[in-house]
Amino acid sequence: MRVLLVEDEVRLADNLAAALRDGPGFAVDWAEDGQMGDDCARNRCYDLIVLDLMLPKLDGLSVLRRLRSREDPTPVLILTAKDGSDSIIQLLNAGADDYLAKPFDLGELIARAKALIRRGKGAAHPTLSALGLEVNTLEQTVRRDGVLVDLSPTEYRILEYLMHRPRAIVSKRELLEHLYDYNWEHHSNVIEAHVSNLRKKLDAAAPASDEAATESLPVIETMRGRGYRLAPEFEMDPNLCE
Repeated sequence: MRVLLVEDEVRLADNLAAALRDGPGFAVDWAEDGQMGDDCARNRCYDLIVLDLMLPKLDGLSVLRRLRSREDPTPVLILTAKDGSDSIIQLLNAGADDYLAKPFDLGELIARAKALIRRGKGAAHPTLSALGLEVNTLEQTVRRDGVLVDLSPTEYRILEYLMHRPRAIVSKRELLEHLYDYNWEHHSNVIEAHVSNLRKKLDAAAPASDEAATESLPVIETMRGRGYRLAPEFEMDPNLCE
């Protein structure tokens, strides 16, 4: 998942970015003022925007209003030193999805960020399920038919991203943009290797009775020249996405 952090306090921004990268493993882009934040949101696709209110050049409320005026549905988590009811009502009416009053706990920030991303993807429940695969986005664990699959952080993030888009073809560029930050070009040659390892681990966890089917129908398909997708038979369980 890719997060835009708009925060002018350098030390706080460093701490927040580190927490979002090291904990849930998000890719984080940092904008140090409101104008830069608005430009990033206009030109890139994010899964979440963490937006401070008190910003130079363009305040956070103006950034939020510009975002919503473009009908951009990206979830927005506001960081504010104002915790009065009038201020909160104004933020929510302007299109904020949630807020945290400073000072706040980093653990709470991460929990709220994950919840907003899940809701933004249409999956409020932390478990994503598709034909024998279960991805717990809180624990960051993967099971196939009950068998725990040991994935690297990058392999997990690739699978979670695909599970959020069960019918979509996801391009290599889209994966790179959501797995890494501004410097994703430096990682452009590693996606194929990660997907290959991910396939092998998922196949190895398949029950013996499914081995023949697994060989003919991989969990992740490569669409030549277009990207990757979950096999068409993999449908999300609607009971886990309400």
